[in-house]
Amino acid sequence: MNKEEQELRKKSPVQIKNKKASFEYFFVDTYTAGIVLTGTEIKSIRLGKASLVDTYCYIHNGEIWVKGMSISPYSYGSYNNHVMKRDRKLLLNKREIRHLAEDTKQPGFTIVPTLMFIDQNGRAKVDIALCRGKKQYDKRQTLKAKEDRREMDRVIKHY
Repeated sequence: MNKEEQELRKKSPVQIKNKKASFEYFFVDTYTAGIVLTGTEIKSIRLGKASLVDTYCYIHNGEIWVKGMSISPYSYGSYNNHVMKRDRKLLLNKREIRHLAEDTKQPGFTIVPTLMFIDQNGRAKVDIALCRGKKQYDKRQTLKAKEDRREMDRVIKHY
């Protein structure tokens, strides 16, 4: 991911993050994927009414799907409103999907969505990461580093 892509993500009006993922996993590799949505789903996402908590991706028949993503029903949607939690297809090229499929066959690896945003063309995109689970002592180490950073910021602001 280059600096231009990072700038576009920061400028995005909608940024739905999976904060728990960075605590639970080590990120090995990241990809940006498009997502197949219905009309009322994209409208809800543009309003920021989505959640990536407890989501994961799986590969089925050469396609990558995200499971557990929650998109609230659109408030102005009528009888054809979408289902809140359903499996949604992600758009990656075959080479990337094949690479992810090979890596997830190894024990301890999984694919987790980390960020959902709207790109400059108004389309919803999802950043997914190939992850390896953290052990308990790794999580304690992460908490300690976060606490130390917070303490240093507090001391610097004080002076």
